[in-house]
Amino acid sequence: MKPAYLKEEHEMLRTSLKKFLEKEAYPFFNEWEEKGEVPRSFWNKLGEQGYLCPWVEDEFGGYGADFGYSVVINEELEKVGTGLIGIGLHSDIVVPYLSHYGTVEQKKKWLPKCVTGEVITAVAMTEPGAGSDLASIRTSAHLDGDHYVLNGEKTFITNGVHADLVLVVCKTDTKVQPSHRGISLLVVERGTKGFSRGKKLKKVGLFSQDTSELIFEDARVPKENLIGEEGKGFYYLMDQLQQERLIVAIGGISASERMLEITIDYVKNRHAFGQTIASFQNTQFKLAELQTEVEIGRTFLDRTIQSHINGEDVEKEVSMAKWWITDLVKKVAGSCMHLHGGYGYMEEYEIARRFRDAPVTAIYAGSNEIMKSIIAKKMGLGK
Repeated sequence: MKPAYLKEEHEMLRTSLKKFLEKEAYPFFNEWEEKGEVPRSFWNKLGEQGYLCPWVEDEFGGYGADFGYSVVINEELEKVGTGLIGIGLHSDIVVPYLSHYGTVEQKKKWLPKCVTGEVITAVAMTEPGAGSDLASIRTSAHLDGDHYVLNGEKTFITNGVHADLVLVVCKTDTKVQPSHRGISLLVVERGTKGFSRGKKLKKVGLFSQDTSELIFEDARVPKENLIGEEGKGFYYLMDQLQQERLIVAIGGISASERMLEITIDYVKNRHAFGQTIASFQNTQFKLAELQTEVEIGRTFLDRTIQSHINGEDVEKEVSMAKWWITDLVKKVAGSCMHLHGGYGYMEEYEIARRFRDAPVTAIYAGSNEIMKSIIAKKMGLGK
């Protein structure tokens, strides 16, 4: 059943986007995986067609589209490959900070270029010694005249190589207690003196997604690049993480649906002992179980998306969707690879890539253990 938040115009977008991706993405994705990044030319093409940040207000170059458009775009990009997650991060995770908390001047300066793909964004939260515990970050900035002087290191940064704008989570007050009240958000632009990229990181999966270290050594950032107010960064992050985790869940359910699709096709055409693999009861039962769980996940996710579009606080439901669906992705990947037999372990088969890409979804955007902690708190358990 099609969810209520998807109207005819959303399906028209899906149709045009599919055609675009069949021409501009599917034929080249394996090449991007081998090269370790998605070319900027593809970003520019996405921007030209209106597939980046469509929700941005028209006065800043967007279309003022609703979140349903973002859902469709993220679903179709995931069908190509999880390595395209940097696009959703740009459009639906980083740029919303600029839109929601930025000044009019900041929006005029940055948003139009984010929409066209001329500017690619990243968010720098994780550090070598701090992941889900944001209050423990050590990157700091102090005001010196008209500039903040920024020092610290970030790691595992999605879009870290391509990024022209990096939203850096840092402490502008290292003494205040509790420490999260000292966190602020600074936008660091490409070419800023004292800002450099560390090594491009080699990962188990997500080969085409450029991930790197970022280093700030007395980087001088104009004070006009502060997003919102000093000391409010942690609260901005908490407000926006609901949508970030929702984007991860959307990708997860789409990946699961794609893996089932290619596996069902494989078992129908692969023969063993004089019959198709699909004819064996074990195959039927396993795929029936997975299909049921994916349908349950999709139904719950669609309900949560609708509530999010309605402006409701669905932090608990988003946390449930994020952990349950990303755990499901790993289960589907393992089972579908197994049903492919030895061929499932071969690089030429898509399921091998999906198997590599699945595990990290349970880690980024807050580990699934953090999701369970949030759910427990919403249930009135613990502090």
